[in-house]
Amino acid sequence: MIDISIVIPLFNEEESLPELIQWIEKVMLQNQFTYEVWMVDDGSKDRSWDVIEDLNKKNNCVKGIRFQRNYGKSAALFEGFKHANGRVVITMDADLQDSPDEIPDLYNKIAKEGFDLVSGWKQKRFDPITKTIPTKLYNWAARKMSGIYLHDFNCGLKAYHYRVIKSIEVYGEMHRYIPILAKWAGYTKITEKVVQHQARKYGTTKFGIERFVFGFLDLLSISFVSRFAKRPMHFFGTIGFLAFFLGFIMALYLGLDKLNSIYNGNPAPLVANSPFFYIALTMMVLGTQLFLAGFLGELISRSATNRNDYLIEKVIS
Repeated sequence: MIDISIVIPLFNEEESLPELIQWIEKVMLQNQFTYEVWMVDDGSKDRSWDVIEDLNKKNNCVKGIRFQRNYGKSAALFEGFKHANGRVVITMDADLQDSPDEIPDLYNKIAKEGFDLVSGWKQKRFDPITKTIPTKLYNWAARKMSGIYLHDFNCGLKAYHYRVIKSIEVYGEMHRYIPILAKWAGYTKITEKVVQHQARKYGTTKFGIERFVFGFLDLLSISFVSRFAKRPMHFFGTIGFLAFFLGFIMALYLGLDKLNSIYNGNPAPLVANSPFFYIALTMMVLGTQLFLAGFLGELISRSATNRNDYLIEKVIS
């Protein structure tokens, strides 16, 4: 097994690729690492793929994957991880904002210090404010919901032990939350390292406002799935039962109050005249629907072919 696999997702980065590979080659030669570089062209419209082919001819450690269209960074990382064969897998962006000089320290934290995942932390950033503010909001929300206290979940410069990237599935916009996927898979030795962030030298940022919405929805999705994927009744059933129970108690109170009025010879208003009746009725209906949703989710979960697939680290027999 080689020392390092570097996975680089890219989209329209033809200008930066030769300089990036030259920089990586220099670092690898200085540290005598055996390595491979997987450059995943995510449907670029410029000459990025032609540049990758030229780089491969000059250095067979440079390898490439080309998508027919743009699928997104998560898809590019997924394919890169699938082909990676290094003991340590390092991801970085192709825009030269991530420094290859960080590779030796990242490698040592995995190979020598025993961490499963090391996430870069760009303390000093050169991004526009339209990118830094959403990033800070994401990081705050991700810390609160995951319990993983990293400063920069979305930093493209990360290092993984080989077994981590072979145990997770990155999809949607989940590349932002790979540390959460790793923790969910049982790899809890997660740390961060302050890394150098450089100003963009070529091209323009691919960050769009729509990622703010999609990224937050993906955070909710991964938080839910990581807790309740194999036991949906625990979520829907609990909320449904509580809603139905509260609605039933309210309806019971209204009914008993009316019976008490009749028993004491007092005027008894119609139960339907009280707004609490409709609140109680709505809560019971919603509670029943949520309980049924949990029941259907449980049936789907139990019918899944991978319902008993678990990540097993070691077996002694």
